[in-house]
Amino acid sequence: MLEDRSAAAPSIAPKIGRQPGPQTPPADWPAGYPQGYAVVDVETTGLARDDRIISAAVYQLDAHGEFQDSWYTLVNPQRDPGPVWIHGLTSEVLADAPLFPEIVPELSARLADRVLVAHNAMFDWSMLAREYARAAAVAPVRQRLCTIALSKELGLPLPNHKLESLAAHFGVIQERAHHALDDARVLAEAFRPSLRRAAQADVRLPLLTCQPLTEWSDAPAPRAHSSASSYRPASWRPARKRPACPYPNPGRYEPGGQLVQGMRVAFSGDTSVDRELLEDRAIEAGLHVATSVSRLTSLLVTNDPDGRTSKTVKAATFGTAVVDEAAFMQLLRDVAPAGQAPGTPASG
Repeated sequence: MLEDRSAAAPSIAPKIGRQPGPQTPPADWPAGYPQGYAVVDVETTGLARDDRIISAAVYQLDAHGEFQDSWYTLVNPQRDPGPVWIHGLTSEVLADAPLFPEIVPELSARLADRVLVAHNAMFDWSMLAREYARAAAVAPVRQRLCTIALSKELGLPLPNHKLESLAAHFGVIQERAHHALDDARVLAEAFRPSLRRAAQADVRLPLLTCQPLTEWSDAPAPRAHSSASSYRPASWRPARKRPACPYPNPGRYEPGGQLVQGMRVAFSGDTSVDRELLEDRAIEAGLHVATSVSRLTSLLVTNDPDGRTSKTVKAATFGTAVVDEAAFMQLLRDVAPAGQAPGTPASG
């Protein structure tokens, strides 16, 4: 079954072609660079610690970033597939897909002895590690490399840290966004010139150690409000200071319009997505994550708009727009660049 799914891969995502930037490995390739890479993308039922993988793709690259092999599979999460409007994978599509334990041998063979490369690698690694833990197995991954971190090391002039921005910088065309195989292909094509540029300048690769995880759940956690926080930091996310937003605040969010880079966004109450992951997505989109609500706040995100919290009360007092988590996740998919008027209608 896996062979059949993999065999269909070329029609979805063609092999890597030539891209702008260095096309041949530098003569003096850094001796300490890894001997191979596994470029990975997973689609999931959500972003929280109890969410599951529903599809996975791996592009194998050699030490110099040259294409070796690609592989893709659907995965039956044995639960609701989550945001179908994003990934397009319905319960019917996933019904006959293998369970994660069934793909462990094939997936492990493709990850072994390679550095895992992903865009926001902490997320992809954490999802994989938890699935391996549920399967009573250990992922054969010792190091990971985040292409967001690498682009920062290289000083690439990107408007934000979205995959589409990195792809556009290197002239990579995305054919099917939010499809694991095509996302992995796009990332592999953008990673290759990034790797060669790093080698040419003898840049230290931002490699991080991957520790097996044991914190996992077999079923979705209840989403009901309770005194216990549902978004307390997970063990795999170190505490850190939020980076300063590089864009000026364009003003209030106007209902029906787009979010604009620089807008100040505050969160209140429980969220289905891990709070820090939600904040990371906002920061990556170029938004300013605020810890409180003031006259300068552009938008408040809460799943309980009628709750009498200090933030919802202040939002009502200041006339700050309020949306729920699902609407915010939709808005994050199309954040306007800094300088655009807040009232501009959302595209699509």
